[in-house]
Amino acid sequence: NILTTYSLFSVGYSAVALNHVMDFKEKKQEIVKPVSPSELFPSLPIVQGTSKRIKVLTRLTLIVSDPSHCNLLRSTSANIRFYDIIAVFPKTEKLFHIACTTLDVDLVCINVTEKLPFYFRRPPVNMAIDRGIYFELLYTPAIKDSTMRRYTISNAISLMQICKGKNIVISSAAERPLELRGPYDVANLGLLFGLSEGEAKAAVSTNCRATVLHGETRKSACGVVYTVKKPRKVEEEETTLPACKKAKTQA
Repeated sequence: NILTTYSLFSVGYSAVALNHVMDFKEKKQEIVKPVSPSELFPSLPIVQGTSKRIKVLTRLTLIVSDPSHCNLLRSTSANIRFYDIIAVFPKTEKLFHIACTTLDVDLVCINVTEKLPFYFRRPPVNMAIDRGIYFELLYTPAIKDSTMRRYTISNAISLMQICKGKNIVISSAAERPLELRGPYDVANLGLLFGLSEGEAKAAVSTNCRATVLHGETRKSACGVVYTVKKPRKVEEEETTLPACKKAKTQA
């Protein structure tokens, strides 16, 4: 929805992801190449309060209800690499475990419109955090209906008890401008989800940027190497000291 996208920029956002949703319940589903943002927006608007133009990203969300649906992600379809963000919406506990531990995705979507059919468990959640995968909570259902608001808060709090507020992204999935809220309003909603003030702000800012960076790494890198300084033991330090310094330390 182009009108909704332009409304995002007027309330203070600097980037938006255009979401293409695929539900594998429907037969003959194929991942198609995303529409180029330049085709939808001939002239991108300026971010409110800055001189920079907004950034339009492409996102693919796969709704999976059977383990066989995950094979499409593992087969690295040719069109997947054209998307900036890959998200998966697992419908069962087994699929949630697979998404957290093995799938090469950027986001794991949490159901907020109904009661979860399973409980979150610490091992897969910790594995996802270690792999740099983020968990997405939607706020639009919470402002639409009181029943979905109860499910949203309940499911979010269940997740927070396991992940301790780490790697959370709060987004809208809005289809109309009236469903949008500004970044500060969304951060306040995060407090209802069990996040601290700092974690709620990160869920609409730094965590979102980290998700986009994870997507760039997924497309361009085969691996990451990092170095850690090994702490020296006391005996090693003594053997490496010059004789004059040894005499001073011993005295």
